[in-house]
Amino acid sequence: MNPNTEAMQPALFEETNAVAPPRKTRRSAAKAIEEFGLKAPSKMGKNYVLDTNVLLHDPACLERFKENHICILVDVLAELDKFKSEQSERGANARRVHRRLTDIFSGATTVTGGVATQGGGTIRLVIYDPDACPDNMDQLKQFYRIFPDRERVDHRILAACFLLKQYNPDGQVALITKDINLQLKARAVSVECQDYLNDKVDAREVSNYEVRRIEVDSSELQRFASSGELTIDQERYYNISTNEYVLLCCGDKQTIPARLQFEKKFVRLNIPEVLKIPDGQSLKPLNLGQRCLIDALLNPDISLVTCYGHAGTGKTLVAVAAGLHEMFNRKYNGITVSRPVVSMGDQLGFLPGSLDEKMRPWLQPIHDALDLLMRPNVPLGPKRKQTKPNPGGTPPKKPYEALMEQGILEIEALCYIRGRSIPNRFFILDEAQQLTPQEAKTIVTRMSRDSKLVLVGDPAQIDNPYVDSRSNGLVYTRNRLKDQPFSAHVALNRGERSELAEAGAQLM
Repeated sequence: MNPNTEAMQPALFEETNAVAPPRKTRRSAAKAIEEFGLKAPSKMGKNYVLDTNVLLHDPACLERFKENHICILVDVLAELDKFKSEQSERGANARRVHRRLTDIFSGATTVTGGVATQGGGTIRLVIYDPDACPDNMDQLKQFYRIFPDRERVDHRILAACFLLKQYNPDGQVALITKDINLQLKARAVSVECQDYLNDKVDAREVSNYEVRRIEVDSSELQRFASSGELTIDQERYYNISTNEYVLLCCGDKQTIPARLQFEKKFVRLNIPEVLKIPDGQSLKPLNLGQRCLIDALLNPDISLVTCYGHAGTGKTLVAVAAGLHEMFNRKYNGITVSRPVVSMGDQLGFLPGSLDEKMRPWLQPIHDALDLLMRPNVPLGPKRKQTKPNPGGTPPKKPYEALMEQGILEIEALCYIRGRSIPNRFFILDEAQQLTPQEAKTIVTRMSRDSKLVLVGDPAQIDNPYVDSRSNGLVYTRNRLKDQPFSAHVALNRGERSELAEAGAQLM
């Protein structure tokens, strides 16, 4: 045997061993790209990677992306599994997503290949496994030098976005999340990231509380003052919704408030001088916003009233006063007042007692409003003759407690409203900005005939971590149901509680 040949054999063997594994790895990587859902079914459309909070926020989002490709990481399914057993709206949404995904993939041969959606796009599951894609290891090593925790789901979602970007060079990849911290991380590593905007309203709708002004001439203003109605060209009041309140102005000093009816004509406000509560107090509107709110609350043709207003503007007090006024005038069979159970800051733990006793701290502001309005007219200040308390007797009942015992007045927890049908009631929902859009939909759909729903709140005061000022249930309801003949909206911008409260709301 040629010694040169023998000398070359080990070298050939080492070269063969060095070259063969990469070919085998490339074949497995190509198979992983297909089996792990890293490549879109088509080059048309964009690849949207959904975070867990988007699915929990709106389970119907799977139908919102039209002709684009929806990517759901299997790690997101694992996160959803943690919430599915909760007896809450979040748990119900997690179960709804699981059922919807099961229906979508029921007839598919593979869940990672992509299933067509009604909008013309696709939806698929994506598996993130960096070991199956060695060509990306350099890029992933750089990513994990910045975010070293590889088991964190947020980091795995971002890493999956890198893989999708590499294997879909013709299609864009964007992460959709409502997590602000994850949005910042994505921008730090140059991953396109967007908020879920389907149920977000325009920022101007929650920032501008001023009443729109419409210029009219003196003859039109005089005609409106005498007849209570005015019809003008629609070009002069562009983009004003049905039942929106405006100021008809002739110069700076001559102004009259008006409401745009469904028939596209302006009508005068129809409100009493004061709201009278039998054997109680009388409430008089103190500013233009409260007058507009009372007009909407007393209008029998308006069954939904939404109201924005910062602290101290009187939104809850006026709503409760109007409800009592209408109930005592036999317009409704009773009043139901409720509010979401969402705390500000730390909680004190479980509350003792019955359901009513547990809910008392949450509903105390409503009790305060009722106590103020139904308190008998007695002189203020200390009494000269004090009656001795009866140690063995029960304390005297407050006026509104008798109505509660008769079922005329209900002050209840919002968490038990699902499945109810509420006929002929004046329903007031305080702190409605704490609701999610799905919870708001549940409440709106509970209203039966001859009932009125009043949603009041301040979009700037939100303690619910799953909504913000532009995506909460209050602004969502206003945005989706505006311009309907049965819907009206009022924004209160002037505080009447005290000078201190008004200064704090404006300056702090």
